[in-house]
Amino acid sequence: MTEGLRIEKNDRVATLTLDRPERKNPLTFELYAALRDWFRTLTDDRSIRAVVLTGAGGNFCSGGDVHEIIGPLTRRRPAELLEFTTMTGDVVKAMRACPQPIVAAVDGVCAGAGAALAMASDIRLATPAARTAFLFVRVGLAGCDMGACVILPRIVGHGRAAELLLTGRAMDAEEAERCGFYSRLVEPATLQSEARSLALSLAGGPTAAHAVTKRMLHREWAMGIDEAIDAEAVAQAECMQTRDFERAYRAFGAHEQPVFEGD
Repeated sequence: MTEGLRIEKNDRVATLTLDRPERKNPLTFELYAALRDWFRTLTDDRSIRAVVLTGAGGNFCSGGDVHEIIGPLTRRRPAELLEFTTMTGDVVKAMRACPQPIVAAVDGVCAGAGAALAMASDIRLATPAARTAFLFVRVGLAGCDMGACVILPRIVGHGRAAELLLTGRAMDAEEAERCGFYSRLVEPATLQSEARSLALSLAGGPTAAHAVTKRMLHREWAMGIDEAIDAEAVAQAECMQTRDFERAYRAFGAHEQPVFEGD
C-alpha cells in the first residue's frame, strides 16, 4: 500500500483515508498515481458499491506537497510537466468514470488539489471547521487544474467559481454549504459515521441504477436539452431491464422494503 493512504473495505463500502496528518495530508507523486490506479480498478470491482474519501487528523487534504511536488516541478522539462498534469487530471477522470458513488467527508483544510478531489466526488459532507480553497493562483498557476474550470462552475455557479479560482480565497463551511459545494454540515465527532451511513445507504440501493445516474450526470454536460432527454430515455430503459427493477416491483406488491442486488 502507498505510504500516506489507507484503504479499508467493509460492508461493500471502501474508505480511502489520506493519512499524513502531521502535514495536513498533502499529496505526493506516488499518492496521485495510487489514487488514479485504485479508482480505475473500481470499474470492474463489484464487491465495492460505494466509496468514502476522507483525511486523517482533522484535515482533509492540503494539496500537493510543497517540497515533494512543487519544488521538483520547477526543475522539470515541459514534457515531464505535461506528464504530471495529465496524471493529476486522470485522477479526476478515474473518480468520475468509476460506477460507485463517492462521498467526500471533509474536515479542516481542503485546499488546492485536495479541493479538486472533494470537487470530483459525487456528494460532499463537511464539518463547520472545513475551509475550502482552490489555491493554484497562490503558487503562480492558473485555476484550470484537474477539471476545476469545467466542474466547479457547475457546482457553485460561474461567477463564484471565477472568483474562487482567480483569487484563491478560502470559503468557510457555511458559504460552501450555501452555494452547494457541500450537501450539508455535520459535527466533527459524527463526520465519519455520517459519511459511512450515507455510503452504506447508497451501497444498499440499486447500484446498477446508481452507476447509470452517475454516468448520465457526466455525459449530459456536453449535450443539448433534447439530446439529453433522448439519452435519458435510453438509459432509463436500460435500468428497466435490471433484476433490481423487478425486485422493487415485487417488494412493493408485498408491502416490503426491496433488497437490491445491483444487477
